[in-house]
Amino acid sequence: MAADFDVHPDGGLRCGRKLSDPGGMIGGVYEEMAPPRRLHGVARCVWRSASEGPKRIVPDGCVDLVTGDGEVFVAGPDTTAWSSLSRPGAVLEGIRFTPGRAAAVLGVAADELRDRRVPLGELWGRAGEAVAERLLSGEWSLAEAVGSRVSEVAPPDLAVAELIARLDAGVGRVGEAVAGLVRGGPGAAQVAALLAKTAPEGARIAEAARLLARAGSEGARIAQAAVGQGKPEAAHIAQAAALLAQGKPEAARNPETIAAPSHPGAGPAELAARRVEDPAASVAVSERRLRRRFVQAVGYGPATYLRVSRFQRAVALAPHIPALAALAAAAGYADQAHLSRDCRALTGLTPRAYFRRPSTVDVAERDRLRSA
Repeated sequence: MAADFDVHPDGGLRCGRKLSDPGGMIGGVYEEMAPPRRLHGVARCVWRSASEGPKRIVPDGCVDLVTGDGEVFVAGPDTTAWSSLSRPGAVLEGIRFTPGRAAAVLGVAADELRDRRVPLGELWGRAGEAVAERLLSGEWSLAEAVGSRVSEVAPPDLAVAELIARLDAGVGRVGEAVAGLVRGGPGAAQVAALLAKTAPEGARIAEAARLLARAGSEGARIAQAAVGQGKPEAAHIAQAAALLAQGKPEAARNPETIAAPSHPGAGPAELAARRVEDPAASVAVSERRLRRRFVQAVGYGPATYLRVSRFQRAVALAPHIPALAALAAAAGYADQAHLSRDCRALTGLTPRAYFRRPSTVDVAERDRLRSA
């Protein structure tokens, strides 16, 4: 599914309260609300739509769980626009998952849902049919249905989450966003800092981050010295540093992995030195792994996500910047022709046709939400 976004002062995107297509909806009402607190980090927003005709849905990098008009289905991440057709007056409700989190909740890789609308019964079998029946009967709300699975959801892949955040922040190229996430040094330290907030081994991971921030083999030598002095937790810290340098934050937060080096006879600090001093092989593998995990979590690769995110930024800015050349520059495009190419690819329309009509959003309400 798709939605528009407001722009944070820091350049990031957030869920807004407006139509997903300035010129694509023929009448109707569309509104978005913040998700319940128990869905924080899993859902971006809860929405409700009552249309009087077809509307054009453009890609936004998200997956939605939708109910209404006698159906319950999952709308996968789109790579191009599609038309939503429902009975005039039919009300649809949905939960829009945070980019990269739907796969963990739904139990299926997001790329398997790409450009698809999948009935919940087909996705979950009999359990899905039972949930769909409860949703359509009004016994359950969408928030309750998703909330019933949250306790079983794995924590976010923090490397993927960081890459999504960088792409949403408006980097020009994927390479700029990936830099630092696939090798040791400050990038790995940033991932470690995020891990420190969620993992039980947070103190060890944070210390590993400090070691890595000292750069390369110097960090390994410090780890070796710490082990030699018999400092508590030093071996675990060194091993965590090695795993982070290899681009394996999940392994770094796993005490069993930290306690069992994969090279018999090699101490943690020695292993750290090997991996930090000779990163070439691990960097290539780590980058491939990061991209593969990104596709599984988001539904397509970083390049496509960047294209979608940049266009959504243009959609959010369009009401305030009517000139297409200025809009292209503000949204991060190389030039107006770049915006035109992406607009045609993602919406099937030229920018002039797509942005020709203002959204029917209640501007006063949108501005009130922005200032809240």
